[in-house]
Amino acid sequence: MSKIRVATCSLAGCFGCHMSFLDLDERIADLVELIEFDRSPLTDIKIVDAAGVDIGLIEGGVCNAENVHTLREFRSRCRILVAVGACALTGGVPALRNRIPLQECFAEAYLQGAGIEAPQVPNDPELPLLLDRVYPLHEVVRIDHVLPGCPPPADAFWELLTALLAGREPDLDYALRRFD
Repeated sequence: MSKIRVATCSLAGCFGCHMSFLDLDERIADLVELIEFDRSPLTDIKIVDAAGVDIGLIEGGVCNAENVHTLREFRSRCRILVAVGACALTGGVPALRNRIPLQECFAEAYLQGAGIEAPQVPNDPELPLLLDRVYPLHEVVRIDHVLPGCPPPADAFWELLTALLAGREPDLDYALRRFD
C-alpha cells in the first residue's frame, strides 16, 4: 500500500503551528508508517513534487507577492489543502498592520523608529513586494479544511490527519480549537 503524501508550508507567521505539530512527539513515528512527507521544514524539501501531494498543511497569512506565488503553487499541487492556525484563517498577528497604511509602517520601521541610525526604506529588487494588507488564505485560494488555533494543539493535527487518512471528516471539538 502506498503512503499518503503530505506537505507543509509556512507563510507570514511565527512557525508556531509547525512547532505544535512537532508536539505530536512519538505519534509522528506512527504517522510516518502511514504518510510520506514531501515539502516541509521537517524534510528540508523546498518545492512540492510536480506529481503533487494528497494533503497540504499551510500556516501563516499572505503579506507579500512571494507569499501569493508560494500559496498558489502549493494549492495547485495539493489535492486537499488545510489552512492551519489563526494567521492562515484571519491573517493573525501579521494582520495587525492592516489598520495602518503601508507607508506609515515603512516610516515607523525604517525611518523614525527608536534606535535607527541610517534611516532608509529597503528597496532591493530581490525583496518581495509587500501587499497593501495581510490576507487570510481563503481570500487567495480555495481551502478544503481549516485547523483553527494559535497554534492548533498537537491533538488537533492528530485528529485532522487520522480522520483524513480514514476518509472521514475531522471531529474538532471545542478542546481542539484553542486560541490562547
